[in-house]
Amino acid sequence: MSDSSPARAAAPVLDVWCELQCPDCRTALEDLRALRARYGDRLELRLRHFPLEKHKHAFAAAQAAEEAAEQGRLWPYVETVLGRVEELDREGEPFLVAVARELGLDAEEFDTALIDGRHILIVDADQAEGKAIGVTGTPTYVVGGERLDGGKSQEGLRARIEEIVDRLLAERG
Repeated sequence: MSDSSPARAAAPVLDVWCELQCPDCRTALEDLRALRARYGDRLELRLRHFPLEKHKHAFAAAQAAEEAAEQGRLWPYVETVLGRVEELDREGEPFLVAVARELGLDAEEFDTALIDGRHILIVDADQAEGKAIGVTGTPTYVVGGERLDGGKSQEGLRARIEEIVDRLLAERG
């Protein structure tokens, strides 16, 4: 694929290590929305999966999020599931499929993806990478080579992320 536009440095990346059954990640949604509103496509926000063993539906939810990404609706799906953590706790996989249906996605494909495990490798790879860089809980952010742990407290984290992103954008010119 050839691109005749001048070479443009890639946008800074904010990796968000998250788990869709995590109340702290739900709290972080407000920060993620604010960051998307502030930076738009000048910041690449990447969801990284870090399902915790204490949440029995988190691994399935991570796979479902990957299916939503494949169907082009990652963030609407993630935000809907996180906004209704109690329903996920109660209902498990049927809830994940129901959310897909609510959002107009191919719910049968979600169901099949959860059965055939087509997204397990992506989730496992994210989790392994997270462990390798010291992620222990969610949400954890990595931007500009710096890891910020939001699992203990999210106080001041958005300001710190903005500070790093602003610096990275200024360095790009």
